[in-house]
Amino acid sequence: MYTVKTVSAFVQLAESKTFAEAADKLHITQPALSTSIKKLEEQLGGLLFSRNTRNVSLTQEGRIFLPQAKRLLLDWTDSLADMRSLFAIQQGSMTIAAMPSFAEGRLPALLASFHHLFPKIKIRVLDVVMEEVIESVKSGRAEIGFTFLPERLEGLYFERLFDDAFMAVVSDGHPLLQCDSVSWAQAFEYPFVAMNRNSSVRNWIEAIASEMQQPINLVAEANQLGTVGQLVGQGMGVSIVPQLCEQQMQAKGLICLPMEEHHLVKPVGMIQNKRDTLSVAASSLWKSIVDGN
Repeated sequence: MYTVKTVSAFVQLAESKTFAEAADKLHITQPALSTSIKKLEEQLGGLLFSRNTRNVSLTQEGRIFLPQAKRLLLDWTDSLADMRSLFAIQQGSMTIAAMPSFAEGRLPALLASFHHLFPKIKIRVLDVVMEEVIESVKSGRAEIGFTFLPERLEGLYFERLFDDAFMAVVSDGHPLLQCDSVSWAQAFEYPFVAMNRNSSVRNWIEAIASEMQQPINLVAEANQLGTVGQLVGQGMGVSIVPQLCEQQMQAKGLICLPMEEHHLVKPVGMIQNKRDTLSVAASSLWKSIVDGN
């Protein structure tokens, strides 16, 4: 197929009076210019120039091709400029995934700092539960995920940012407000609102209940921690959630209390797919967060 070199040679010759003038402007020899034009004509299947001993002129087909050739060169130039901008992080886009508690709490400040440095990068945030964050990164729908340390790290790289402890949340007027802290046994004795059965948060809490041989007085479950908070706020029961949710729960009018024993503490960080290379934009976000952590 024709190349930028041959198309450039065609346009330059079309805008010149002779082969010598065009070759001089292209900084190549006349034989090299003749070879480029001949290759292009062979690829297109016909003559583009009428030649004589003194000058060259476009054929009818050459006159038709000239504006198309100029457009090809312009598109090529624009494409190169776009790629340079991408590599210079002047423009581009990326998709990240984050647990709702992280997306609502810590993520906005991180993205605001990044946006200040790279204002032309468009960022799409998937605020989904932990399990979907992990799956989004594994499937390539998101380049970076913000989540608790996954139980399985096959194919993933995890960068720890901080450790997050779990806390009890109760509605205003609940009897547990008489305590400065809550024991797991106390929390399990009251009607309990939990995350859905397949979630990591639910599994961690049930593991402690099993270790204590303490049944959970489960009254409701939900897919989102925000919904768990809403149910607690309606007086349906108490719950135990990550401290990441503290601001979110307080905004719902709930009171957050520390746990007394069996402290449930989990690392929170970023994940990326080991098999994929981060885009320049995502790589820069990753580095800016690690450097600032």
